[in-house]
Amino acid sequence: MATKKFLFIGGTGTISASSVRLAVERGHEVTVLNRGREASRAIPSEVETLVADIRDPESVPSALGGREFDAVAEFTAFTTDHVRTDLELFAGRAGQYVFISSASAYQTPPSRIPVTESTPLVNPFWQYSRDKIACEDLLVAAHRDSGFPVTIVRPSHTYDETRLPTLGGWTDVARMRAGKPAIVHGDGTSLWTLTHSRDFAVAFVGLLGNPLAVGDSFHITGDHHPTWDQIYTWIGQAAGVAQPELVHVASETIGRVLPDDLAGLVGDKAHSMVFDNSKVKALVPEFATTVPYWEGAAETIAWFDAHPEAQQVDAVRDAAFDKLVAHARAL
Repeated sequence: MATKKFLFIGGTGTISASSVRLAVERGHEVTVLNRGREASRAIPSEVETLVADIRDPESVPSALGGREFDAVAEFTAFTTDHVRTDLELFAGRAGQYVFISSASAYQTPPSRIPVTESTPLVNPFWQYSRDKIACEDLLVAAHRDSGFPVTIVRPSHTYDETRLPTLGGWTDVARMRAGKPAIVHGDGTSLWTLTHSRDFAVAFVGLLGNPLAVGDSFHITGDHHPTWDQIYTWIGQAAGVAQPELVHVASETIGRVLPDDLAGLVGDKAHSMVFDNSKVKALVPEFATTVPYWEGAAETIAWFDAHPEAQQVDAVRDAAFDKLVAHARAL
């Protein structure tokens, strides 16, 4: 495999850190550009680190110097202003610009599953998703009008050992271990796709520098889609609770008690999301789901048990869950 030069903007997040590590393992020259703050995931020693704020475009050219890259992977752009800055910064400097969008940009709720890349992009519930759609529109226009070499990647719910997918995160685990019920949105039967970051990295790195990916869009998601009840149960079992008590509450009701959760529920998690990954597998045939969530849950609980400083219980959220339990039991 020929060595290529990749720039990761960010590079220390849940999905980007695994991709950085895999790109290094495969012998590529990797540069990471971020603000230089202490990262929760160590950057491999082989990686060149540039300190600059990508949102401060005047600082970036001096940090980059005359460097050019086979691919630039942008993990930190969330608005069209961010993308416009990138278009100016990387035109003529990158053989490929990979924009991290979101699978939540797809039609919500989907009219049919599995979701494919031709599923319409429309999410009336969540501003985050609408902003990602607007970014995609801008990049597609730039590719069409000037040949800007964009590839769009839409991850679904990607996690690593430090992340729990539930409403309360560690607070839910603490509740289960204390014998208290956990709140599950809806009736717990909707299907949710979970992708381990190590699996995501295989597909993502396989697309970097691939000329067949330029001008196209791909979602990168797992082929594993348990119900929410299964997700909570596997977490509880990994935490030593053989049969955790689950209380089901409508997403809209949860949103009345926890307003900041509403858009992410009705605009994403409340709906069954199953994806057809054949498009990305055609270019990266080695991509597969190797970590089912019962294994992922065990890995995550083991990490938290080894890092007691990360076992933070959100008192406000815990109290809100008690309120929601009382509401559900009063019905």
